[in-house]
Amino acid sequence: MNALKLAPARQATLTRVYTTRATDALASTTASFAIPLLVLMTTGSTSMTGIAFVLEWTPRLAAFTFTGSLVDRWGAGLMARHANLVRSVGMVTAGVCLVILPASGAATTAVVLAFGTVSGLLAEMSFVALETIGAEFGRRFEHQAHHIQSVNTGIDQGALLAGPLLVGVLLQAGTSTVLFAVAGLSVAAAIGIPGDLAHARHSATQSNLRMGMQALLRGRALFWLVVGLAACNLSSAVLQAATPALLLVRFQRSAADVSMLWSTVAVVALLAVWGARRAIDRWQVNVVGAVAAAVSTVACLAVAMVPEFLAYAIAVVVFMAAEGALTVVLRTLRSQLIPAEGFGSILSASILVVLLPMPLAGVLVAVVPFGSLTLLFPVCAALQAILLWLCFRRPH
Repeated sequence: MNALKLAPARQATLTRVYTTRATDALASTTASFAIPLLVLMTTGSTSMTGIAFVLEWTPRLAAFTFTGSLVDRWGAGLMARHANLVRSVGMVTAGVCLVILPASGAATTAVVLAFGTVSGLLAEMSFVALETIGAEFGRRFEHQAHHIQSVNTGIDQGALLAGPLLVGVLLQAGTSTVLFAVAGLSVAAAIGIPGDLAHARHSATQSNLRMGMQALLRGRALFWLVVGLAACNLSSAVLQAATPALLLVRFQRSAADVSMLWSTVAVVALLAVWGARRAIDRWQVNVVGAVAAAVSTVACLAVAMVPEFLAYAIAVVVFMAAEGALTVVLRTLRSQLIPAEGFGSILSASILVVLLPMPLAGVLVAVVPFGSLTLLFPVCAALQAILLWLCFRRPH
């Protein structure tokens, strides 16, 4: 029997942590998907929607410069609880403002943009804190670390699927309803954090992003792991950024086909996450990672070569499924390789490196002519193959 089955009290605590992560992730994704829609509804301007995206993601990236240090100093549970409580207060305040203000106008737009900025910052603060908690449980239940990471990955994937659906339903009741819902989910996440985690303190050892980066560079296995994860993110981000244009222009498909493809991808990725956990139970984590990396690379190459929509859709689904399995493997290894001392700062540094390809992918898709867009996929596949080979060439 495994450690989780032998300790029902700890299993209950772990279940509570999963529930907290689920409500937090749903709050974050609901807010993230709602912001562009709310801006578009209040301004009717796609340019303002782009500004809202920048205002949301700039503080998200900035959060990693200090959140890890705060987690190390004050404890992950306390940080997660406070971030969600502050977010709930902000969302209620913004919701009340939208009830009072007219449906459109400068003041209404300002409220929505402020909501996006604050929400993005607090979302990443709570994410780092909850990732730290997940890694702590992975150390407590060493042989179940991949189970914990697969559940966390599945929660994140499920939130990405449920968030847009929830926004679509809530908007029928009014724009402020979305904000009140995010506030309610944030309160549920704050309440759900177990007391021993909420009040736990980490050591007051000096901790900051610079030290996290230095530790990342010193740990050779950890460095190649994070760089490999960043390469996977670049391939995935390029695919997500380029697919709408390729489907609408190259394959002459509709926006509904784009939505259907991403919905299918989300479901298949969830199944892949579940399958990865079962596979790691049977084979070593490195074996599963190497197979997922090979499938992902081949699928990325296929995306550039297929001539028809159906073949393209199949290649995209296979690629994203392999990426889902690979994410479980890489997050499991990352949680094992980062030392407990200064975990928050090193985690923040690693997440910052992993997220940097996101804006880079947007720039690449913007500057490469449409006729040459598919050439990005072989380049991404080659880069991913090389870096993942360096990652998995020796046992962790």
